[in-house]
Amino acid sequence: RHRCCHIRTRIYEDGLQLSHTTEYGDNYPGYGNVSPPRSCKPKHEYQQDGSKMDGITTFKSDYLPYNIVKRPFRAPQEYRPKSGKIDLGTIYQKDYSPHKVGPVTLARPRERKHTTDAKLDTIPTYRDDYRVKAAQRTESCKVERVYKPPTERFGNPSTFQDDFIPRELNPVQSFKPPVAKPPDGPFDGTTSHRTAYVVHELEPKFVRPREEYKPCDQPFEDLTTHQRDFKGIPGQQAKSCKPENRKVVSDVPFSGMTEFQERYQPWLVTLPEFHKPREYIPRTDKMDLNSTNRLDYITHKSSPAAPIRPPQRRRMNAPFQGNTTTKDDFKPWSICRQGIIKKEPQIPKPTGKFSDLTTFRSHYIPHQATPAQSCKPVHAVGLNEVPFQDETLYRIEYTPKKKEICPAHHPSNLGYVYVNTDSQGHQFFRQLSPEPSNSNCNPIPNEVAVMT
Repeated sequence: RHRCCHIRTRIYEDGLQLSHTTEYGDNYPGYGNVSPPRSCKPKHEYQQDGSKMDGITTFKSDYLPYNIVKRPFRAPQEYRPKSGKIDLGTIYQKDYSPHKVGPVTLARPRERKHTTDAKLDTIPTYRDDYRVKAAQRTESCKVERVYKPPTERFGNPSTFQDDFIPRELNPVQSFKPPVAKPPDGPFDGTTSHRTAYVVHELEPKFVRPREEYKPCDQPFEDLTTHQRDFKGIPGQQAKSCKPENRKVVSDVPFSGMTEFQERYQPWLVTLPEFHKPREYIPRTDKMDLNSTNRLDYITHKSSPAAPIRPPQRRRMNAPFQGNTTTKDDFKPWSICRQGIIKKEPQIPKPTGKFSDLTTFRSHYIPHQATPAQSCKPVHAVGLNEVPFQDETLYRIEYTPKKKEICPAHHPSNLGYVYVNTDSQGHQFFRQLSPEPSNSNCNPIPNEVAVMT
């Protein structure tokens, strides 16, 4: 009757093993090797074509190979090693003095646990080991060398100078058509439509007289097949299978004690000790701001680099010639706006009344429609006399059960004693039932599992 509605936790681990058996697995066992039903869905398989494939494509048929002319290759110059020996010595090899390295001794003391409330009166390792020492000036490892610019010219050509071959510029041939001169005479606006069009006279339209509306003498049949064939069957109202909702209420007063109040133990909390910072005492001597760069650096008199700028060209005093081929060839022409070529209407507009008679109205013959035959079966005789049987197996065999009060609400008043709690959070109680035995009349305890 009691179900666990919360998520499983491991806060109450008691060494109990979980049982993975379910009610579905017990009541519905497997029946041998029963294969699942086959699917009627067609398989998406690749259908091969039996005909032979033609290996000719549009690229093979349309593409025409061209003779590729290789680019002239210029053989590189032979490598000539320089005479002399390379000095592989460095400043690090000259100034570095190797020394033996030993293991570092740990200066960290063992961890101490203070369990008393006495005041801490010891010197920390930082204050004892890291003392203020006189700083020494570091010697400069820089080798003083005077810069001498090279006297010879740099004679290694670049790849652009080796591979670039200057060529003459050929002017692009113009595909512009020659200038067409407009005609001197007036514009001739005659067209083939104007010369070949023949005006035809229209025949008068056929006017049909309008028919008068004649109402039907027979009455309108408003009875449908549903109203004619359907007849209501009397039946009893279905009974509700829902059990009665009875609230379980107990008259026992609430004790006011919870599981949190029983298990929680208050701990004494001490305030954290406040560490007073060390007072800052400013120095009285003057600070030396000189660095090794300021003391050892030697300034050199150097002239600024000359800009690699081409020499200025001489200015021309002659006037600028701004004529171009576009200005010479494309000159503005005087354009006169052409008037609207509108022909006078030769067909006169109709003056009489518009006839709205169509060919459908003139040729249509109305026919009397026959009613559609009903395909509904003939109503069976005798169904209205027999009552409808609305009873089911659930209504016949269902017996409502009385709800019992859960002993987890008031365990002390209902005769239960708390035992333990498993890993899933379920509390176990023991019921003290007054059942007498043969030897003595002591109550026999019964263990009951209850979810809280």
